[in-house]
Amino acid sequence: MPGRTLPTITRAEVEAHNTKKSCYVTIGERVFDVTDFVDDHPGGGELILEYAGKDVKQIMEDEVSHYHSEAAYEILEESLIGFMPTERVLKAAVNSSHPDQVVPLPATAEGKEDLKAEGVDTDGLPTRQIFETTGMSSEEDLSKDTDLELDWKTHKFLDLNRPLFPQMLFSNFSKEFYLEQIHRPRHYRGGDSAPLFGNFMEPLSKTAWYVVPIIWLPLVFYGSYVGISHLPPVQGPAYWCLGLFLWTLVEYLMHRFLFHIDKAMPDHPVALTLHFLLHGIHHYLPMDKYRLVMPPALFLILATPFWHLAHAVFRYNWYVALTVFSGGIFGYVCYDCTHYWLHHRQLPSYVRDLKKYHLAHHYQNFELGFGVTSKFWDLIWGTELQYAKPIKSS
Repeated sequence: MPGRTLPTITRAEVEAHNTKKSCYVTIGERVFDVTDFVDDHPGGGELILEYAGKDVKQIMEDEVSHYHSEAAYEILEESLIGFMPTERVLKAAVNSSHPDQVVPLPATAEGKEDLKAEGVDTDGLPTRQIFETTGMSSEEDLSKDTDLELDWKTHKFLDLNRPLFPQMLFSNFSKEFYLEQIHRPRHYRGGDSAPLFGNFMEPLSKTAWYVVPIIWLPLVFYGSYVGISHLPPVQGPAYWCLGLFLWTLVEYLMHRFLFHIDKAMPDHPVALTLHFLLHGIHHYLPMDKYRLVMPPALFLILATPFWHLAHAVFRYNWYVALTVFSGGIFGYVCYDCTHYWLHHRQLPSYVRDLKKYHLAHHYQNFELGFGVTSKFWDLIWGTELQYAKPIKSS
């Protein structure tokens, strides 16, 4: 359809739209949303629903079953919503000198060799608009199920059907390849969590968002009460607010210089694995709802130096240090809950731009937009993410 750039839709997503409320069908690589036509189908909606989420090319060409006029195909053309990367399309991608023109993720050399020998005609294959750094076109792409078998076969990075930790630890790929792959997001089928350890440690790697306020807020409130009650009326709240403000700076600095240490970390499997556990897995699987907030054990490890730092800076008054620290931890709780909500909740209009801003960090440019609860420090440090149009593949 001239002048219209259509998205890539996975096979899993097409197959999931198989009801009267949302009905997709395909003809080859083309995907059609025929939901509005189900009740109007001359042969009855049941005939369409029988092929919901499936390819209808053969049945539409079967004159014995039901003859379809040119008008039927015109109706389908009006319902075209995207293209499905079938195996033929993916093979075309790995054989193309410009694979990003066919699918958003360029194939690795190893994956290319596995498929290259089969050959494929690339004429007439669909193109799309993408962001070059992430291979995505919009935030909706973050939630499109990845075909696990084809992803592994094509890119030879991590097999999402097997535990990820041992694959990372015993890997032999380069840091450059690792960084390219983790910043081009995947989505585990159905929104579930991909296996990380595959053993008794697996539950320890998952944390529901509500665990954060349940564990830390009582301690924050107690620490705030003890600290503020031992300080003059104005000083107590002022020190607590200072801690909250300092957290916003810590949030920015940790996200930018620790979580995204990318280029400065050693090119070694152990370093890559530690990076993957700390933040890489979040960019690799950004919509994993159980790995969006910090596990309590990891938080304790990261928070301990700040406890000692607060008491070193405010050593003249233990209660001042406690109050500042409590304000900072409250900021952390707000950060982790906000981070989860930005990924998985519909938000009021006054914070909706913050959601768009953070998700753009994932799908548009991971080297900018480090503020999660606020853009303030991005503005101060010159790392504000400006929304840009995707690059048109041609």
